Amino acid sequence: MPYENDERDRHTVQVADHGVDPTAMPSASAAGAAGAASEAATTDARRRQARRPRRDDGFSWRDTLIWCGIPILVVILIRVFLVGFYEIPTRSMESTIEPGDRVVTYKLATKTTGVKRGDVVVFHDPAGWLANEQSTSPLAGDYLIKRVIGLPGDTVACAGDGQPITVNGVAITETAYLKNGVQPSAFPFSVTVTAGHVFVMGDNRANSADSRYHQDDGDHGLVPIANVVGVGLCRYWPLSRLGSLDAHHEVFADVPDASASAATGTSDATGTADTSGDATDGTSDADVTTIDPKHANDGVGN
Repeated sequence: MPYENDERDRHTVQVADHGVDPTAMPSASAAGAAGAASEAATTDARRRQARRPRRDDGFSWRDTLIWCGIPILVVILIRVFLVGFYEIPTRSMESTIEPGDRVVTYKLATKTTGVKRGDVVVFHDPAGWLANEQSTSPLAGDYLIKRVIGLPGDTVACAGDGQPITVNGVAITETAYLKNGVQPSAFPFSVTVTAGHVFVMGDNRANSADSRYHQDDGDHGLVPIANVVGVGLCRYWPLSRLGSLDAHHEVFADVPDASASAATGTSDATGTADTSGDATDGTSDADVTTIDPKHANDGVGN
């Protein structure tokens, strides 16, 4: 009979599909229900996939802001608040810094670590030291660069004629940074540093119009600490001159504090300097050329 043959063929297909699975073969109604459930699940999954927004593999404006804008902002903040860049056009700091060298300074030193003896500092012209100077740099400002020799309360002195500099009565050996063949000072002086100021000198003493030469200005040749805009970190250009700006703090290791020096009576607060006999000092004050942030290049004078 046709009906029996159809049922037999359907049974044969079910057995073949079931294979060797030992479990009981599902009935025709159960198999149909399972197939319908599977088809419904597949349809729901396709619908959910269709509703899900397609991922855009392109580079969005948000991605541009994150990957480009934020790094640029960080660089600008570092440039404005943490470091300064200067080009040195003069010889007053030879051989530590040569004309044309570019240096990096740490701007927050005066507020964090403080200024120490031996630090190479960039500072605003305290009292018209640059008044008679003409800079060839288009980015020139009122900046100078020198080395700190005396701190507030210190007495800095020299007997001249090749004698060593003394700080609070203790002679210091400056061969670590003085230019070869240059005397510590060719003329005598003695200056006591007032509160809130520092006494500075160039490493090329024969070509540096530093604190010794400005005893008749408003601050008696001293530099207000408030004028210090940064402590030198390193030379970054030219690459052949790449290196740190060593403060040589060890030179001042045996110098007593100003209070201890006063207690022992070694301070000589004369505050005078005789520059009349220094015919060998061809001084220059145009130390620093400031580098504008958009040029990433500051310039410093003597």
